[in-house]
Amino acid sequence: MTDVRRRPPSGERADLKRQAILAAAREVFLARGFEAGIDLIAERADVSKVTIYNHFGTKRDLFLAVVNDALEEALERPTAALRKSLAGSDDIREILVRTARGWVAGMAQPQVLALRNLVASEAERFPELGQAWKAHGPGPTSAILAAEFRKRVDAGELDIPDIDLALVQLYGLVLYPHFTHIAYGERFTRKRTADLIESGVDMFLTYYSATRPG
Repeated sequence: MTDVRRRPPSGERADLKRQAILAAAREVFLARGFEAGIDLIAERADVSKVTIYNHFGTKRDLFLAVVNDALEEALERPTAALRKSLAGSDDIREILVRTARGWVAGMAQPQVLALRNLVASEAERFPELGQAWKAHGPGPTSAILAAEFRKRVDAGELDIPDIDLALVQLYGLVLYPHFTHIAYGERFTRKRTADLIESGVDMFLTYYSATRPG
């Protein structure tokens, strides 16, 4: 039997339309939630509904694409910065501080946080949303940091019995407070953000230092 799976349009013109659809869909979903109609998205993107379905198949797939696109955009620079820091420095504190700055700059943007809230509200109905957020959000940098932590544990520099737990704790120290405060309508000052990152990294490294008194 012939494979008749849908293939999204390709080429420069198709890429431009795809980006226009993603931008319009992000705006509409954030304003109206998942229940927003495809008609409105098509109008904002200046394309037909058929064009949207040709590119994404279903509204659910479009929603997932919006989540993935937003997270890749938010974390592209911090992930690249982490790789560059690891290649150019051996100072784990400097590496973690730079990485945390990237996380905050990318993930604490109002649109990204609003999208995070939308994902949380729809995660029960669409479990793959939470999986997509984890895979495209902290996932890439987590894998890089986990490998670096293992290397430093093997070298006797750090003592981390549970690396997955340590990564959650690191996020909790330097990034998650922003989520809580912004949910209350508050934003940290630049100085408070810097203090939060630097003291958080110091606390993390002190606790997991191989030379920490038992």
